[in-house]
Amino acid sequence: MIKVKGKHVILSLVCLVLGFIIAFSYHFTQKEINQNKTNLTSKQWEKTLDLRNQLIEAEELNRKLQKELNEKQDKVFENEKDLSKVAEAYSTLAEDAEKYRMFLGKVKVKGQGVKVQLSDGAYDPKEKNINNYLVHEFHVFKVINELYISGAAAVAINGQRLTSQSYIICNGPVITVDGIQHPAPFVITAIGDPDVLTSALNLTGGVKDQLVNDNIVFSLEKMNEIILNPILAKS
Repeated sequence: MIKVKGKHVILSLVCLVLGFIIAFSYHFTQKEINQNKTNLTSKQWEKTLDLRNQLIEAEELNRKLQKELNEKQDKVFENEKDLSKVAEAYSTLAEDAEKYRMFLGKVKVKGQGVKVQLSDGAYDPKEKNINNYLVHEFHVFKVINELYISGAAAVAINGQRLTSQSYIICNGPVITVDGIQHPAPFVITAIGDPDVLTSALNLTGGVKDQLVNDNIVFSLEKMNEIILNPILAKS
């Protein structure tokens, strides 16, 4: 039989107490670690949730701002369309005003066109009435009317611009245009499409043939450039 000595009992008791302390310390340490992990995970979750909420708010704000931007862009587009229409209207008005000023003889004009010269016919002593060989106002009127009908933008007689209120009076061998006398030959210049104006005057049985039949010397020339000065206002 083994005898248990006192020092063995004490050693065993010490080992038992030491083991209990170690076990308690391990358990306490594990509990602290788990608690810290739990606390850390909870904080991370709260932070993640907060960031997620911020992201949702930012996305919502971004959608709202994008919607406002689209609405403003649509408004700008509509305003640009309106301004474009207004600019187009003003441009049309400006063009019309320029045409009216040109027709009224208020501005200098330059362009292609034609030059028509009407001269008195060669006098035949056998002919009793000399007026049958002279250029009269109705001859000039025929040419001018045909030119305007064919699209002439501006017309002049011997360099004098005509307007919608111009008048032509025959007085023997001369004609009076708006109070200014002009002797033959009468040079009529017109700005417009040279081909169109020439074709209109040269139609068979048209103005040229009628004038030639009246013993008028008729000549027609296409011009690359005709310059007509504005009509001076009467004082």
